[in-house]
Amino acid sequence: MIGRLQGVLSEKQAPFLLLDVQGVGYEVQAPMTTFYRLPEVGEKVMLHIHLSVSETSQQLFGFVDQRDRQLFRWLIKVNGVGPKMALGILSGMEANDFARCVMENNTSALVRVPGVGKKTAERLMIDMRDRLKDWGTDPGSAGERTDLDSTSSYVAEIDIVAEAESALVALGYKPTEAAKVVTRVLKEQDVVRSEDLIRFALRSMVPA
Repeated sequence: MIGRLQGVLSEKQAPFLLLDVQGVGYEVQAPMTTFYRLPEVGEKVMLHIHLSVSETSQQLFGFVDQRDRQLFRWLIKVNGVGPKMALGILSGMEANDFARCVMENNTSALVRVPGVGKKTAERLMIDMRDRLKDWGTDPGSAGERTDLDSTSSYVAEIDIVAEAESALVALGYKPTEAAKVVTRVLKEQDVVRSEDLIRFALRSMVPA
């Protein structure tokens, strides 16, 4: 069982990243809430890992915060919630925001996550309430990165748009929907990193 990996971040293309651990490259999927906290490519990082094994594949899911991994494990135990949906939920909102939604019985935010219908959202409320009753929320734990710089060039903008749209599609959003929301965010926000563009896009589609 792989519980933790520490190495050099070789590549990152949300929701996938490649971690070089002593010459071995591990492909890991991570929610956007983890991507926001990753260092630059070439720097060292430690991730808490969940290994998902099925008849057809073995997948690694990585989290900077151990509590995020715990929430991910709880989510995939809910009937009808698989790793992809859990990844989408944790990409659309911080763990604390999800816990708050559950405790306040706020299903409206959850049904905007790809694949989460009304029945699944209601099931999440029921199954997760007892597990999250002692979760607590720390306003300072969101881990957002706010060091946004001004746009450097048109080419750079094209690159981050392509990365953001690709990430949103990988998380389950339709290509037309992803393109539309990315365009809207660019008109409202001055961003230079794909991670920030994805963060704003997800916030507009899945409000906390």
